[in-house]
Amino acid sequence: MSRLRFYLGVLTVCVLVTAGSWAFRRLVMGLPDPHTLETYTPALTTRVYDVKGAVIAELSIEKRALLDLKLIPSDLQNAVIAVEDDQFFRHWGISPRGIVRSALANVLRGRFAQGGSTITQQLSRQIFLTRERKIIRKVREILLSIQLERNFSKSEILQFYLNQVYFGEGAYGVQSAARIYFGKEIADLTLADCALLAGLVQAPRGNSPFAHPDTAKRRRSVVLQRMVEERFITAKEKETAQLEPIPLSRPLGQDTQAPYFVEHVRKRLEQRYGYNTLWRGGLKIYTTLDLDMQKTAEAAMEKGLADFDEKAKIEWERKVKEGALSPEGSGAVEVSTVAPVKIQGAFVLMDVKTGAVRSMVGGRDSHFNRAVQARRQPGSTFKAFVWAAALNAGMTAASLIEDSPLAYYYDGRDWRLLEGATDQYSINLATAPFAQSTDFKIWVPNNFDGKFLGTITLRKALAVSRNIAAINLITHIGPPLVVELARKAGIVATLEAVPALALGSSAVSPIEMTSAFGTFANGGIAVTPYTVERVEDASGKQLQGHIPIEKEAMTPQLAYLTTSLLKGVVNNGTAVYARKLNRPLAGKTGTSNDNRDLWFIGYTPDLVAGAWMGYDDFTSLGRKDWTGGSTVVPWWTAIMEDILKPFPKRDFAAPAGVTFQEIDGQTGLLALPTCPRKNKILEAFLEGSEPKLYCQIDHNKPLDEQAPAQAPAGVIGSPFQGVLPSTAAEPGLEQAPLPTDEELDAQPASGPEEPVILE
Repeated sequence: MSRLRFYLGVLTVCVLVTAGSWAFRRLVMGLPDPHTLETYTPALTTRVYDVKGAVIAELSIEKRALLDLKLIPSDLQNAVIAVEDDQFFRHWGISPRGIVRSALANVLRGRFAQGGSTITQQLSRQIFLTRERKIIRKVREILLSIQLERNFSKSEILQFYLNQVYFGEGAYGVQSAARIYFGKEIADLTLADCALLAGLVQAPRGNSPFAHPDTAKRRRSVVLQRMVEERFITAKEKETAQLEPIPLSRPLGQDTQAPYFVEHVRKRLEQRYGYNTLWRGGLKIYTTLDLDMQKTAEAAMEKGLADFDEKAKIEWERKVKEGALSPEGSGAVEVSTVAPVKIQGAFVLMDVKTGAVRSMVGGRDSHFNRAVQARRQPGSTFKAFVWAAALNAGMTAASLIEDSPLAYYYDGRDWRLLEGATDQYSINLATAPFAQSTDFKIWVPNNFDGKFLGTITLRKALAVSRNIAAINLITHIGPPLVVELARKAGIVATLEAVPALALGSSAVSPIEMTSAFGTFANGGIAVTPYTVERVEDASGKQLQGHIPIEKEAMTPQLAYLTTSLLKGVVNNGTAVYARKLNRPLAGKTGTSNDNRDLWFIGYTPDLVAGAWMGYDDFTSLGRKDWTGGSTVVPWWTAIMEDILKPFPKRDFAAPAGVTFQEIDGQTGLLALPTCPRKNKILEAFLEGSEPKLYCQIDHNKPLDEQAPAQAPAGVIGSPFQGVLPSTAAEPGLEQAPLPTDEELDAQPASGPEEPVILE
């Protein structure tokens, strides 16, 4: 019997040893290799910077930055050690005293409430294990911690820990925590700051100063007291630190700024580097954005659009009231759809010389970036390229063009000018034989105001934006030449080579139009817009740098002559409101068919800025007098007034090969002393293209009484023979007096603007 008990005892011991050995092997074999910590790369925060180095956005799964231990303040290191693991430099991975203390606490509470983990144990759990509260996980944590202590120094373990530990608010690691809670770099933290951060480790949410300021303050005091007990600081230093206030909210600038710009950059870089690299790689993205300019643009644009919303609401209510009181008593109400929705807008600001995008606003309360994604009819802003093509074809600012009724018909293949159609009667007479044909189409363009100025110079026709003159001009030079020049200038959208292109019938994006206008400002050199200066990885190695893409789109002379014409739009035309900036400025307004799209693209020698507004559903803005000049130019001007302050007030420099002659703005001929002063214009010409004849009109006599021989010849699109029509006797383009604020507020100073008329 005794022998049997002996063998049973031996067998039991063997079974227990075997089972224990098997269980231990499973625990050990399942542990991660601690050497992987050497190459461990946590998800880092990618930061986006503006051109001055300010952080405008952070892209991350976890907000994190990695620092060498030498860069982490000793106060922060000591604070964490004092409150989390005061035996850190004396134990070998685990603290028996801490384990016993936590075990007693768990027994007393009847649940797994306290872990008693060292810094090494916390690091093991955070990187290699889960946070599940089970005994087996705790055993694996202890075993792994012992291995970490065998393979790494205390300094290395502490560095890993301080870069890994979670501080709440999405902040992993001390650097991200410093920025999120204090808006500071790690080196700028005070003792009080360090103590507060150390106090967050235990319970990031419960000790958050944003959510629980009183609790956070008490926890900070506990940390400071522990630092005194561990002789890291003196009692006096503690008292001084306790007097510092705690942060009650995120510092300004911590949230994503310039959201449309940042999203544009994100999409482009994610395509290039992939999701993981962009969101987990800790990249440093240095952009072209000027945050100060961006804030100015956002504020002024929002105010301008909000003011329009209010006016649109009043107009809508007026229409409702008038409809409800209709004498027919039908009860039908003609209600506009614009009132219930916000008007949308877009703004792009670029450096003329480089193409660097300094500001980008893509809309209001939307993820759709209208600055780069929207395709809208540019209206009369496109006339800039028609006039540029005309100058390139040999015409001048003083060339004469006809602003009189005309019509086009479609012959089944092309749109052709209807000869002899100079008024509505003649149009009806010419089209009568074809009126019943289903294949017959007719297009009768019109001016915005429904009036005609007769024969005028190219300068005046552009300044007051005459549709008929534009149609005559593009017909004269041919739409393909206009398309070719616009493409060279930077427009990549599909452009249909038809007469209606002169009125902006082909849809383009605001950034395209802005960039293309920048070509005029840049002496004919087209530069590709860009938003990223360079990209660096987490170690500072440059991954990408900007390489300028530029090409000669036109001669410097052509660019300058076009700019000279576009200056007239501001000085005496539809964009006169912008003269409030009191500096040399060129640009063009635009209003599309039925007032669906309103534009202004303006530029100085340094900056070019494009602005658009309209409804996403292409609804009309509701009133004919709401135009690019009267509606967009004011808030464009408000933006640029502040942005342009640091820039010198300098004019566009005339290149070699450009000469100036004083001409009569009425006839386009060289001015004589007898020509009225108000008619005289110092006009720019390409050398050799100046008028050769002098004005011989008697300005004291009605024009329709002048002899036919005295009338100038070579009028583009003129259906007339002999004398000029009396409607041509318009004032010259002398510098008009600057309107007062009262005048500007009383009525649109930009004058009539024109739609694209497509019938």
